[in-house]
Amino acid sequence: MKSLLLFGATGDLARRMLAPSLFGLDCDGLLPDDLRIVGAARSHLEQDAYRSLIEGALREFVEPDRLRPQCVAKFLDRVRYVPLDVTQPDQFLALRDALLRGEDGEKPADGLRIFLSTAPSLFGPTIAGLQSAGLTGDETRLALEKPLGHDLESSRAINDAVASVFPESRTFRIDHYLGKETVQNLLALRFGNALFEPLWNAQGIDHVQITVAEAVGVEGRLGFYDETGALRDMVQNHMLQLLALTAMEPPAHFDATSVRDEKVKVLRSLRPINHETAMTHTVIGQYGPGAVSGAPVKGYADELGRSSATETFVAIKAHVDNWRWRGIPFYLRTGKRLPTRSTEIFIQLKAVPHSIFAGPGAGLLPNKLIIRLQPEEAITLRVMLKEPGLDRAGMRLREAPLDISIPNAFADFRRRIAYERLLLDLLDGDSTLFVRRDEVEAQWAWIDAIRAGWAANGMTPRPYAAGTWGPSAAIGLTERDGVTWHD
Repeated sequence: MKSLLLFGATGDLARRMLAPSLFGLDCDGLLPDDLRIVGAARSHLEQDAYRSLIEGALREFVEPDRLRPQCVAKFLDRVRYVPLDVTQPDQFLALRDALLRGEDGEKPADGLRIFLSTAPSLFGPTIAGLQSAGLTGDETRLALEKPLGHDLESSRAINDAVASVFPESRTFRIDHYLGKETVQNLLALRFGNALFEPLWNAQGIDHVQITVAEAVGVEGRLGFYDETGALRDMVQNHMLQLLALTAMEPPAHFDATSVRDEKVKVLRSLRPINHETAMTHTVIGQYGPGAVSGAPVKGYADELGRSSATETFVAIKAHVDNWRWRGIPFYLRTGKRLPTRSTEIFIQLKAVPHSIFAGPGAGLLPNKLIIRLQPEEAITLRVMLKEPGLDRAGMRLREAPLDISIPNAFADFRRRIAYERLLLDLLDGDSTLFVRRDEVEAQWAWIDAIRAGWAANGMTPRPYAAGTWGPSAAIGLTERDGVTWHD
């Protein structure tokens, strides 16, 4: 009997993502027949009450046509629950007994997989409790959900606590963006086609933009977000992972060691932004009152109930100082209460060296590659084509898109939640799409230098109206280089 142990099993992540993901894998026959799913949280629930909670989550977050009664019943039969306060070491003994004895005469667990989603301050007590209860054996794997600290020092403390029990080979740090199909398609696009890689360098590319825009505010995360801010919430993990995948050298093989070796080289090649360059290479903002999708919304301080120096928007001009990318800017932008929800990698190629076309309408625009992760996954290449017609005054050109909508191109495949990929890889022991310790620490080192630069220069967030693309200074960050944000 194998067990997948989910900490924080009554929380939002478990309900919205983990339960639907595991249900999808189960319905497709991808979970081992003998796998139990054991939830652990502080709430005191009976088994039937927890199964009802999970069934409610499935009915809320899974498409109705997929909720076949036999699939739901089979999945709920896997589910168990153990009340657990991780600050009480003795309670881990009850958890151990539930995992080892099981129910109805089940065999002891022989392949424990743990998904740990908790506050950073609870990582240490949880690891210690698992170890004291004998739940950290050689076959146990541990997945860690962010946040993994709030700076390099606290991240190292968490990683040290984990490493004292779990070697790196059995530690799976999650960045759910790496489970998205389009993020993995970035690797397929680059390294599975002869078309792009010869141009994927400083000779062929003018600049790169990575945008993670959110129309929502901080919702129910006010306390956490005010202590974190946009830089640590989005840039330190998701955006730097997207940058690393975009800029990495071709790995020798598609395996965990080769891929992550190349990513960490990029992260260590990031040019530091410090007290000398923080003011010229970064812009921070905080949304005020405004309108999103035609509806009025409050400002961040109004939602919080007090003034705050936390940034809800950040734009950065970054450089990767190596041969491939020397001199090419990577513009990063993320924020709350922006006009729309959108995550994309925008790559502008350099213009042709000489235009053979003359006359009105013959102006050439550089080619652009747009890799969109959300809301709809798509890949678009914008190229120059001739306008139809009889061109007596010279050929007229127009930019036109070559579109690949991932849902349309693969309509015979179900669109999966990113956590489905990651949970399956955790069960299988494939760490390619997980983040290694040296990656995390390289990311934090770069982020900490930026925050120190903000402090040294007394930088505070500039106001921007909700429903706009951030402070006007963010426009200046790119326009000084003759670049316009792709909105």
